[in-house]
Amino acid sequence: MTNKNTFIALLVFLHSIYLFSQDKPQIVRDSTGILKGRVISVTDKSPLQSANIVDLNSVVGTTTNSDGEFSIPVQVNDTIYVSYIGYQSIKLRITNDLLKGNELEIAIYEKALDIDEVTVKVHRLIGVLEVDAKNIPLDKYSRIHIEGLPQAYEIGPPKAHEYTGITSALFNPIDFWYNKFGKKPKELKKLKKLKQEDQLRDMMEQKYSREILMDYMDMSRKELDDLLKECNYSDNFIRKASDLQVIEAVLECYENYRAIKEGKVSKEKVRKTSEN
Repeated sequence: MTNKNTFIALLVFLHSIYLFSQDKPQIVRDSTGILKGRVISVTDKSPLQSANIVDLNSVVGTTTNSDGEFSIPVQVNDTIYVSYIGYQSIKLRITNDLLKGNELEIAIYEKALDIDEVTVKVHRLIGVLEVDAKNIPLDKYSRIHIEGLPQAYEIGPPKAHEYTGITSALFNPIDFWYNKFGKKPKELKKLKKLKQEDQLRDMMEQKYSREILMDYMDMSRKELDDLLKECNYSDNFIRKASDLQVIEAVLECYENYRAIKEGKVSKEKVRKTSEN
């Protein structure tokens, strides 16, 4: 073999090595693994038991043990949501380095303001109509069932909507969010998964921050409250409902509104059922 042929062969060999090395990062980027870590308080470094860890991409969740430790299956570029009652929640993007086997330590801060305590009161009825009527709270919201829809619908007092023009009538919150939800089918599936799986349901039932829902649907707390009001949920429900109840309410409102839009249920039937 001449020197010229040897030089050409060497160039081809080096080029092949270069191409192979360029392919490696792509394989790592798509890798999956088990993220192991520990959640502690910034203040005293104490472990936080029962902190919630949720992968917002795969909608898989877990909680920390008595030592604040957890493990969860993840993929590179997933976003992990870490929360604990009374502490500020954080989101963490998974990188290649986090999946190299080292345990991750997550330190979170206490919230500056305490969350209002949620009190659940049981109203006991004795069976006498006149007395029972006096024992029922005035702001009690009611539940109705609409023929053609699978679930009951919880509502507050009927609201009259006054629109100043055609534009404002068309651009109402329910229409706006209905159209936005329709453009986010993956996020809707994630919300449905949150309410279907037992472990995730338990997590959401203990949370009152609305953060995961707002993250999925790209909305502010005020926008979420406005949507619930437009769906005719009571102020009492909006203030005191758990994240699980709010997720179910939003999904229920979406499905009910979609049924009306698609002509499966008439608006008149909804109105008459609400009055009853």
